[in-house]
Amino acid sequence: MRTDDYRYTATPRHEPLRPSRTVVQRTLLRWGVRPLFAALDVAAFAAAVALTGPLLGMHLVLLALTIALFAAAGLYRSRLSLSVLDDLPSLVGRPLAAAAITTTAGVAFHAGARVEPLLLTAAVMAVVIVVLRAAGYNVVRRFRRQGVVAHPTLVLGAGRVGGHIAQLLLDHPQYGLSPVGFVDSDPLLTEDERPIPLLGGSEALSSAIVEFGVHNVIVAFGSAPESHMVDIIRTCDRLDTEIFFVPRLFELASGNRDTDQVWGLPLVRLRRAAFRTPSWRIKRVLDVLASGFALVVLSPVFALCALAVRIEGGPGIFFSQERVGLDGRPFRVWKFRSMRPADEADSRTTWNIANDRRVGPVGRVLRKTSLDELPQLWNILRGDMSVVGPRPERPHFVSTFAESFPRYDHRHRVPAGLTGWAQVHGLRGDTSIEDRARFDNYYIENWSLWTDCKIVLRTIGHVLRGTGG
Repeated sequence: MRTDDYRYTATPRHEPLRPSRTVVQRTLLRWGVRPLFAALDVAAFAAAVALTGPLLGMHLVLLALTIALFAAAGLYRSRLSLSVLDDLPSLVGRPLAAAAITTTAGVAFHAGARVEPLLLTAAVMAVVIVVLRAAGYNVVRRFRRQGVVAHPTLVLGAGRVGGHIAQLLLDHPQYGLSPVGFVDSDPLLTEDERPIPLLGGSEALSSAIVEFGVHNVIVAFGSAPESHMVDIIRTCDRLDTEIFFVPRLFELASGNRDTDQVWGLPLVRLRRAAFRTPSWRIKRVLDVLASGFALVVLSPVFALCALAVRIEGGPGIFFSQERVGLDGRPFRVWKFRSMRPADEADSRTTWNIANDRRVGPVGRVLRKTSLDELPQLWNILRGDMSVVGPRPERPHFVSTFAESFPRYDHRHRVPAGLTGWAQVHGLRGDTSIEDRARFDNYYIENWSLWTDCKIVLRTIGHVLRGTGG
């Protein structure tokens, strides 16, 4: 397919193109450069082993460490600008570092181990990797220039900077981004000044992404205030798109790992939403294992709590209530009953029962130690909740808080949790809702498995100290 099939003339009245793609193109656009670069690195390893001697167990460790170090350096992710000279220090240094680690471990576990063959293999592999990567980068750039790989791209903001970016992408297809149109509620560029069509207002961003199969969004300087832009961009979190933005004072911007460039213009790649990363799937696996294990191990505790609740309050051991979870969907949350039954309508709208006279001695102990929350392990096993996440709230209060506190409802981008970042900072019970929303959204934006581990450890500390609700 010719490059022109993916490009626009400077006539702004043209409708955005919806190019048909071959199976090969769809595959390349879906999987990106990772399989290619990984295959080249494995091929370099195989060539190095063939040139330097027989395959040993330590060689396989060397390969695994090299791939891991390359992945940590971002050498497998798609980038707009591919240059072997830019990557040369990492392409050479990391195989040698992997060899140093492997040989050190080999000597430590086997004093008579020979390290010279491994070091020679690593040196040869580094040289071959550079050669193969240079060829691979050249193939990727050629595919981009010929339009074989051209990711449909939206420009958010039809101002001077947005227009400049769109024109650069049209003039330089080697970056692999094919602009399909602007979205801006109050475009500064006139119709004759726009190199690509205006597809609608800023609020139409998510629908335009779906309609035109957009893979990338570039956030330029538009008319919308920055606070409004945050809300607009977060609507794309569930969509399979990469987001770049032009930094303020971009003439002074310095390069780093998250910075790409288009013909000298820096673009900062927005961190991929946590729930779109592979490690998020690990989080769900850990949720299932932890909740299932806890339900079995803590079954005697469940029995004691159930017996105490039954003796104090009579029939009705469990209490269920509707809460709001992922994407604003309601679900039933379960707890041990810590007070005498209340009217259902009253329980939906009563904010805090900490000082309610209906809470008996057993209920106070359950709430103080957070043992009343244990039945939510079943919610976690079912998939309604996670071990760690924003605490779920009742629909009545979600509606009230969403109107009063900016971005409160953004907490629902991830599943609700048994414990959370806000709770381990003391934000539970009758505390600031605005602070809770800010802490929860900070957790979502900066999530990692280690963050979850820290929250669980701090939660255990709170439970042991009896500082629950």
